[in-house]
Amino acid sequence: MRGNELLGTEFPIIQGGMANIATGEFAAACSNAGALGVIATGGMRSAQELREQIHIFRALSQKPFGVNLMLMNPCADALAQVLMEEKVPVVTTGAGNPGKYIPAWKEHGIKVIPVVAATVLARRLLQKGVDAVIAEGTESGGHVGEMTTMALVPQMVDAVEVPVFAAGGIADGRQAAAALALGACGVQVGTCLLVSRECPIHENYKKALLEAKDSDTIVTGRSAGAPVRVLKNRMAREYLRLEKEGASLEELEKVTLGGLRRAIGGDIVTGSVMTGQVAGMLRRIRPVREILEELSFGGQKVLQETCQSWQESERTRGEGAS
Repeated sequence: MRGNELLGTEFPIIQGGMANIATGEFAAACSNAGALGVIATGGMRSAQELREQIHIFRALSQKPFGVNLMLMNPCADALAQVLMEEKVPVVTTGAGNPGKYIPAWKEHGIKVIPVVAATVLARRLLQKGVDAVIAEGTESGGHVGEMTTMALVPQMVDAVEVPVFAAGGIADGRQAAAALALGACGVQVGTCLLVSRECPIHENYKKALLEAKDSDTIVTGRSAGAPVRVLKNRMAREYLRLEKEGASLEELEKVTLGGLRRAIGGDIVTGSVMTGQVAGMLRRIRPVREILEELSFGGQKVLQETCQSWQESERTRGEGAS
C-alpha cells in the first residue's frame, strides 16, 4: 500500500513531530500542502494545550492530520486521552513503547504509526495492531537510535507485515526514491521542513541550517542514554566536554535545560539546534508545498530514470554477449 493511500493525503509524506515546532498552525500548513501534518506534544505541559493546538489545526485545515505523542512526556496519559476525545485520525509515537495505549486508540478508529529505531520493538507493536511503522535512522535530528536508515529500512520491511515509512537523512527526491527502493511506502521528514517559509522557528535557526556543512551535526547525550543530534555550537561542545569528563546526569541537564526553546527563539549559540545530517543540503527558504513536490515528483523522476538506466545497461550487456 502506498503511504498516501493509508494516510488519505496527496503525497506519501509525514511531517515529523518536532517538539515546540510542530504546532497546530504549522501542521495545518503541511497538511494543506499535501503531506500529513503532525502536531507535536514533546514540549507540552498539559492536555489542554494539546486540545487547543488541535482546534487551531481544525480552524485552518480540513485535511487529514496526526499528533505525535512523546511517551516520555509526564502528561502522556492525559494527552493519550485527548487523542480519543478529539477523534484524531492518526497518532505517531516516539521515545518509548506505546503498547498500553494502542487497544483504546484502535477502538476509537485511530491509525497508530509508531516511530521505531529497531525491529525488536516493531515486532512487539505489530502484535498490538499498529497500522504502520516509521523506521527512523540515526541520520535524523533530535533523539536518535544507532542504525542508519539504509540499513534499518529494508530489515524493517522484511520484519513486519505492515507498511513502513522511512525517516532520517531524507531531504530531496533522490533520498525519497532510495527509501522507496528499499521497500518503504513513504517517508517522514523534518529537517528539510525547518527551512520552509511556514516553519515557526526564528530566522537565526534557519540561517544556521542554510550555512551548515555536511559534517556540522553531532550527537550529544550518548553517555546518558539519550542521544540527540544537534548542530555543532558552544552548547554542544560544552556538553560533550562534560560527558568526556564523566559529569553527572544533573550536570549535563543543566547545559541543555530549555535548549530547544532557546534555539527556536533565535539563540543558536547556547540553544539546542536540533537538525539531521541533511542540514548540509539545505540551500534556501521555500514554501512547504515546493519542498513536498521536490520530494514526491523529484523522487518519481529519479526512480523512472534509474529504471531506464538499468534497462539500458541490460540491453547493452545482452548485445555484448551476443
